[in-house]
Amino acid sequence: MKKCPAMIAALPREVSALVKGWKVKRLPGRVVVYTNGSAVVACAGMGAERAALAVEAAMAAAPVTALLSVGVAGACNSALRAGDIVRAGVVIDSQTGEKFDNSHFKQVLVSSPAIAGVQEKRRLYESYSAAAVDMEAAAVARLARSHGLDFWAVKAISDEAGFELEGLSRFSTADGQFREAAFALHTMVRPSQWSKAIALARNSDRALVSLKVALEVELDWYRREHKQLPRG
Repeated sequence: MKKCPAMIAALPREVSALVKGWKVKRLPGRVVVYTNGSAVVACAGMGAERAALAVEAAMAAAPVTALLSVGVAGACNSALRAGDIVRAGVVIDSQTGEKFDNSHFKQVLVSSPAIAGVQEKRRLYESYSAAAVDMEAAAVARLARSHGLDFWAVKAISDEAGFELEGLSRFSTADGQFREAAFALHTMVRPSQWSKAIALARNSDRALVSLKVALEVELDWYRREHKQLPRG
């Protein structure tokens, strides 16, 4: 069977640069699947439940042999800067305490049920030595384990450990989307938040550039490592 990794992201904007030219299929429930013949990328929104929907869609689209949790994350370690890449050797579910290991890497990524602010990032660093926090990796790791698939996580830092823009969670929808227009309108009438909103946008763009490069490296590595050999 041809080796086919599936990358699971929360929002299409996280992978839009990577999947240019790929085939796209939009499914009910705000689920989007991209394919190019050798890999799958699926997005269904933020959070564990939405990540599970993305995994289900990816596995229906191709014979998936590995799951990768990809996207942006918040830094818990103050040494990390916007655009830095985190490759998790340990993924921890902050709600259940479950731990998922990948011996190839060393950094710790913690999955939280909500967008983490500065105080929560600090707690996760002190409790788990977390490099970063996201909302989906533990759910993807759990599903990879249950299906006997390889798993790893690749995240780009979009907000540093000391960065906080209050109220971001209120713009998350029930189906795991982010209301960008509502957030922009909210910020527009609050001049005190302009500088932070501009910094968040700039750092997010930096993270997405780094993420695209990192994911292209991962796909190239996967193709080389799992090169199909002729049958004897």
